[in-house]
Amino acid sequence: MAARGCGGVWRWARQRGAGWPGSGPGPSPRGQRAVACNARGGAVPAGKSGLAPWIPVVGLEIHAQISSNSKLFSGSQVQFAAPPNSLVSFFDASLPGTLPVLNRRCVEAAVMTGLALNCSINKKSLFDRKHYFYADLPAGYQITQQRVPIAVNGSLSYSLCIDNKMSQMVTKTVRIKQIQLEQDSGKSLHDDTRSQTLVDLNRAGVGLMEVVMEPDMCCGEEAAAAVRELQLILQTLGSSQAVMAEGQLRVDANVSVHHPGEPYGVRTEVKNINSMRFLAKAVDYEIQRQIEELENGGTILNETRAFDSKLGCTVPMRDKEGKQDYRFMPEPNLPPLILYDTKSLPDNMNHQQVINIDWIHERLPDLPSVKREKLVEQYGILPEHSFTLLNEDGLAEFFETVVKQTQMKPKKVIGWILNDLFSYLKKHSLTVKESPVSSFLLADLLNLLEKKEISSTAAKRVLAELWKGEGKTPLEIVKEQKLELLQDQKELEQICQAVIDGQENE
Repeated sequence: MAARGCGGVWRWARQRGAGWPGSGPGPSPRGQRAVACNARGGAVPAGKSGLAPWIPVVGLEIHAQISSNSKLFSGSQVQFAAPPNSLVSFFDASLPGTLPVLNRRCVEAAVMTGLALNCSINKKSLFDRKHYFYADLPAGYQITQQRVPIAVNGSLSYSLCIDNKMSQMVTKTVRIKQIQLEQDSGKSLHDDTRSQTLVDLNRAGVGLMEVVMEPDMCCGEEAAAAVRELQLILQTLGSSQAVMAEGQLRVDANVSVHHPGEPYGVRTEVKNINSMRFLAKAVDYEIQRQIEELENGGTILNETRAFDSKLGCTVPMRDKEGKQDYRFMPEPNLPPLILYDTKSLPDNMNHQQVINIDWIHERLPDLPSVKREKLVEQYGILPEHSFTLLNEDGLAEFFETVVKQTQMKPKKVIGWILNDLFSYLKKHSLTVKESPVSSFLLADLLNLLEKKEISSTAAKRVLAELWKGEGKTPLEIVKEQKLELLQDQKELEQICQAVIDGQENE
């Protein structure tokens, strides 16, 4: 059976459980199946023989900045865009004699995220030093969790549309290998005009969760959909604000291609992708680049690449052919991190000084998947509409507020929000929270329409006036522009007669 690639067509799926080169054998023809995979990229072509298709494999490493007032191992404040080097403790600057003190909030956020992603939480996890030299890493090492991370073996379900049709959606699952706590590095600021590099250590030591996804995806659209769902979960939990524009969510994509039955190909790593759109483009470009290189008789280098958003392509950064020795070693200044559940919690233990996994689990909020189900069940809207409501920050709350304030049925309200208001927001590149038309104003407008005081055409004109943000109410606009529907039959007959009389006089 021929397999085709992303773009709303069929492709071969990798046998579940296989890993990257060096972590096990690649997929065999047995156990493979065809699955729908939708992406904006083109179809993956067959080999020169015309028989063997290419199978892309995509895995992700995602760094999420933990929402915390202070850093992972110091009391320094965490604040975006603060003056350079204004939030740096002695420990962050790696002054001799300073010691790390673990931030409880960061641990709770990692446990909460692990539970939401169906992970097993390790009651005992370890911290390690990862050694490498860079100017913005003053200690010469990063404290991370290499041997035993805080959470392992989870899964994330996400949905994506087929052929860009919201009415045709498929749900897929990517395995979560692990979630580990680690500290962020500082930031290097390159000044080309003066040929110098400046270092800002405000970010040094900020708490990160690294979420490692297994190579279960096959195109940019899948990768972007999985990261978007993770972003929604993190924001729902409050464990990370996950704003990509502020560097709170950074993605590294590992990409390779191979033929059915063969081991995985050599992978490349595309580093520090900072938007969903760029992630999809970077992955799809890298897949096509590797296929073209192999089709032309070339080889794929095990290298790190960056995505140039202006050119729309990936560019080499450094090769990884010679394996870098990070000289991992146990962190001598931090004991093992011990967590408890209700059964293992000692009676004489101070509950304020320990973390109870069960206590956190009981307080998990409704996750995006549950919220979507409730929206569909409660308001009778289409499942694809529930995805749109949750994918736009604040849109679900906007919708529910309008529904509560209006007499119009939710199915009609969703049409006005998604078709009319949302088109204005897109046109002016605004978020729901920036909309000049509040939920209360829209509700007032829809009430006028529902009471048949105005027509649908008039309602659209009123919405256009409301968008100007002049402070007028829908009723005031209706009266000013005389948009009311005539309810008095005699008055309507008089108007019609006047029109007829006017025609006769001409």
